[in-house]
Amino acid sequence: MAVLTHLQRGLPSILKRDVIIGAAIPLPKTALVASRNQYLGSALLDDLERHDVPQAERVVGVIDADAFAPGLNFIFGQAKLPGRYAVVALPRFRDSFGGRPENVARFQDRALKETVHELGHTFGFEHCPNRKCVMHFSNSLGDTDYKDAQFCERERLPE
Repeated sequence: MAVLTHLQRGLPSILKRDVIIGAAIPLPKTALVASRNQYLGSALLDDLERHDVPQAERVVGVIDADAFAPGLNFIFGQAKLPGRYAVVALPRFRDSFGGRPENVARFQDRALKETVHELGHTFGFEHCPNRKCVMHFSNSLGDTDYKDAQFCERERLPE
């Protein structure tokens, strides 16, 4: 998946950490809510935790399936706050999801921003009121496109 290569290239300079792409694990059938044709984010996180990677400081599951959380129609991602685990759902980052021509660079940029955002939660960062900060809540792709992939001055990653 080209998006994983993009994440592996982009994340180290933002997070000041090495990034390793691990082996794929199957999506848990128990996390699928068939009536919605979406995966429950918390169940994905629980399954990711069961596939623990003890040598990893953080683990992000990147799925090419739609996801949701109770009370929300969909989620771009979800994380344990604070914790080690996060999940990012790719489909809604594609322009083709909304019926528009695909833009691969924009898709990959959105995936990077959301991955950084969810990893920020694992470090204990809350949503930020600064619309340019990667920790700003994205309610739409417009929000994601507007913000940067970087943390603002409020957030300081641990060394």
